[in-house]
Amino acid sequence: MGLVEPKNKIETLRELEKKVLWLAMWMIHNANHLRPSRDGIKVGGHQASCASVATLMTALYFDVLKPQDRVAVKPHASPIFHAIQYMMGRQDQSALERFRALGGAQSYPSRTKDRDEVDFSTGSVGLGVAMTLFASMVQDYVRLHHLVQDQGLQQQPAGRMIAVMGDAELDEGNIYEAMLEGWKYDVRNLWWVIDYNRQSLDGVVSDGLFQKIRQFFGTVDWNVNMLKYGKKLERVFQQPGGEALRNWIDECPNDLYSALTFKGQVGGDSTWRDNLKRDLHGVKGIKSILDDHDDESLHALMTNLAGHDMEAVLDAFHGVKGDSPQCFIAYTVKGFNTPLAGHKDNHAGLMTPDQMELFRSHMGVPEGDEWDPFANLDMPAEEVRDYLASVSFNRGGSRIHHAAKVELPESIVPKRAARTSTQQAFGAVLNELARGNSALASRIVTTSPDVTVSTNLGPWVNQRGIFSLDMRNDVFRDEKVASAQKWLRHGGGQHFELGIAESNLFLMLASLGLSGPLFGTRLLPVGTLYDPFIARGLDSLNYACYQGARFMVVATPSGISLAPEGGAHQSVSTPLIGMGQSGLLSFEPAYADEVAEIMAWGFNYMQAEDGGAVYLRLSTRPQEQPDREMNADLRHDIVSGGYWLREPDPKAPAVIVYTGAVVPEVLQAREMLEEELPGVGVLAVTSADRLYADWQERVRRPDAPVPHLEKLMGGLGPETRIITVQDGHPANLSWIGSALGRRLFPLGVTSFGQSGDLPDLYETHGIDAEAIMDAVAAACVDTARGTPMAV
Repeated sequence: MGLVEPKNKIETLRELEKKVLWLAMWMIHNANHLRPSRDGIKVGGHQASCASVATLMTALYFDVLKPQDRVAVKPHASPIFHAIQYMMGRQDQSALERFRALGGAQSYPSRTKDRDEVDFSTGSVGLGVAMTLFASMVQDYVRLHHLVQDQGLQQQPAGRMIAVMGDAELDEGNIYEAMLEGWKYDVRNLWWVIDYNRQSLDGVVSDGLFQKIRQFFGTVDWNVNMLKYGKKLERVFQQPGGEALRNWIDECPNDLYSALTFKGQVGGDSTWRDNLKRDLHGVKGIKSILDDHDDESLHALMTNLAGHDMEAVLDAFHGVKGDSPQCFIAYTVKGFNTPLAGHKDNHAGLMTPDQMELFRSHMGVPEGDEWDPFANLDMPAEEVRDYLASVSFNRGGSRIHHAAKVELPESIVPKRAARTSTQQAFGAVLNELARGNSALASRIVTTSPDVTVSTNLGPWVNQRGIFSLDMRNDVFRDEKVASAQKWLRHGGGQHFELGIAESNLFLMLASLGLSGPLFGTRLLPVGTLYDPFIARGLDSLNYACYQGARFMVVATPSGISLAPEGGAHQSVSTPLIGMGQSGLLSFEPAYADEVAEIMAWGFNYMQAEDGGAVYLRLSTRPQEQPDREMNADLRHDIVSGGYWLREPDPKAPAVIVYTGAVVPEVLQAREMLEEELPGVGVLAVTSADRLYADWQERVRRPDAPVPHLEKLMGGLGPETRIITVQDGHPANLSWIGSALGRRLFPLGVTSFGQSGDLPDLYETHGIDAEAIMDAVAAACVDTARGTPMAV
C-alpha cells in the first residue's frame, strides 16, 4: 500500500499534532487527577515537556520516518510517543489509561516493558541520545560485513538513527564523549533533533552556553540546521519594521521571552504589545504590524517558533541531502499551546482540573470523546485512518527483527597451559576462535576503551582486524618496526577500538547487543575494561542492561591482586555490582578451564530467550593449573556457580568457600591445617550471583528446584562452620551463612588498596593463608564454646 496523500498534507499533520497533544495531556491528567490513588504519591508525567515536541514528533512519525529508521525519544516525551503509537494502532487504550501504573505505558520509553515497540529505552538523560550514535556504527558494521540475511532488509537503504532530545541533555558529559568517538569513526546516518525550549528542570538555560554547544557540533563535522522562526514570523520579517522585530526577539533574554509567553498564553491583555511599543517606539513599520494583530493573534505570531511550525519542520527534515550527521536545533516553547506554556516552574507542573477544562475547550474535545483518536477532527475520520495506515513508518507490521541463533562449536577450550592467569585464559580462548572459521567466530565483535592489549585482546585483533570505514595499514608494520601488534583497519575488521571513555564502551556493547532486534543480525559482543572502572561507566552499564542488550563484559585486572598498581586501579565493590545489577550475570573463575566453560555457556546464555548479559571478573595473577578432565558433572557445577575443589570430611569442623584469585592461599591454608584439622573442604564459587539467584528463587517459591548451593553443602555436618574469602568485598559471599543457617566467618577487602606486592597486600587486608587459618581456628573455638549455629 502506497502513501495515501491527503489533499493538504500540512493541514492533516496539524490536525494529527493537535490530537496527539490532546491525548498526551489527557493521559497525564487521567493518571494524576482521575485514576484512583492508593498511596497518595504524585504520578507526574511532564505535560510541558511533552507539548514542546508535539510538532517535531508528529512530523517525524507521520511523514518523515522510514521503517528502517530508529528513534530515541527524550524521556519526558513518553506520553507523546505513546499517543502517536495509539493513533497508528500500535498501542491500546488500556495502556494509556494505566500510564505510569503496573502494566501500562511506561513513564519513559522502555524496550522491555512497553508494548509499542520502543527502539531505544530512555530515562537517564543523555544515554539514549549517545546510543543512536553507536547504533549507527553497528548498522555500518552489519552492512559492510554482509551479515544482513533478510532479503527485504538487504534491499532497504541504511536507516537513520535519530534522537529527539531535550536541550538540557546537552549538560551530560557522555554526549561529548560519544561525539568525539563518532568524529574519529566518521559516523553517518545520524540525526539529533534538539528541543530547544531553553528551560531545564530548575530554570532557564543560558543562551550563551548553548551557542558554545552549537559550535562544538560544527567542530566535529556535524551539519547544524537552525529551526528558529516559523513561516508567519518569516513573512512579517519581510515587512517594514520586520528586521527590527527580528532583532528584538533575537536579543530578548530567554527568561523574559518565557515569562511573556506564559502571560500571553493565559490571556494577558497587551502582554507582547506593551513591550514592543516601549522597546521599538518610533521604528517605522512596527505600528502597522501591531495594528494587524489583535492580542491573541499577536501572541500566536510572537510564539511562532520553527519547532512548532509544521511547514518549517518538514522543510528542514526533507531538506537533508546525503548521510552526514545532522543536528537540528529546533526553537520551541516548553508547554506550547497549553496553560503551562513558558512558565519557569512548568517542568514538574501539572494542569489543574480548571486548567484542563480550559484546555479541553481550546482543543474542542467534548466529554466522552477523550480517548477517541479520530473524533472531533476538522477532516473526515476515514481519510485520517487511511493516511495513518499508509505512512511509511507504519507499514510492514512489527519493526522488531528475530535473528537466528549462532551455532557454537563443540568446544572452545584452548590448549592447556601449566601456569596461567584467568585473563590470559580469556585471551587464549578468543585467539583459538580467531584462528578458525566457526559461525561463532564470525559473529563475535570485540571492543575496548584503549585497553585492548592490556586486557589480552591483542591476539584476536591481530587476526581479525579493526573495523573501519576506510582501509588503513599498520604503519609500524609498513616501516618494518618490530611490534607484537599488527592492527589493520578495514571494513571487515571485528574489533571497535574506542577512546578511554567507559561510558562509550557500555553504549557500544548495548548497541552491538541489540543488533538482532534492531538490524536483523545477531552479534555476540565482547568488551573489556579494567575492573575498577566498571564504576565509572556504571550508569551506561545499567542502561545497557535495562535495554535487554546481550553482551559479555570482561573486567580485568581486578582486586588488590593487581598489587603494584595501587588503590586507584584496585577494585573492591565490583562483585557486589555484579550480583546486584539486573540483566547481568556475573562470574569470577579461578582457573583457565573454568574460563573456557563459562565463556561457552555465556555465549549460549546471551542468545537465550530468558538470558541476558554476562560479566567475567578476571585477574592477571598467574596460577598453577589443575591437570583434570572436564567431565559433564564438573562442567555443570562450574556454570551453575560452584563445585568442590576439595571434598570435605563428613565431620569437618569447617569448610573454606572462595572465589577467584585467592585459591593459592586457600589451598596453602588447608595444607597447613591438615595435620591438626584434617578434612577441611574447599568450595570453589565461580558465580556467587548464580548461587544467590538460585537460592532466592527457592525462598520465593518453595516448589522450585533444590538450589545448587544446597545440593553442594546440604550434607555438611551439623557443627561445620563456613569461612569465605575473596579478593573483593566479603558481603559477596557472606549471605551463604543465612542461606544455610550456619555460622560464617567472612574474609575480604573492605577498604581501598595501595601499592605493594601480593604477600604484603593480602596480609594487610586479611586474605592471606595465615588469615584464613586464623578464621578456621576462630570457627573451631566457636564450635568448642557451643555457640549455636544461628545467633
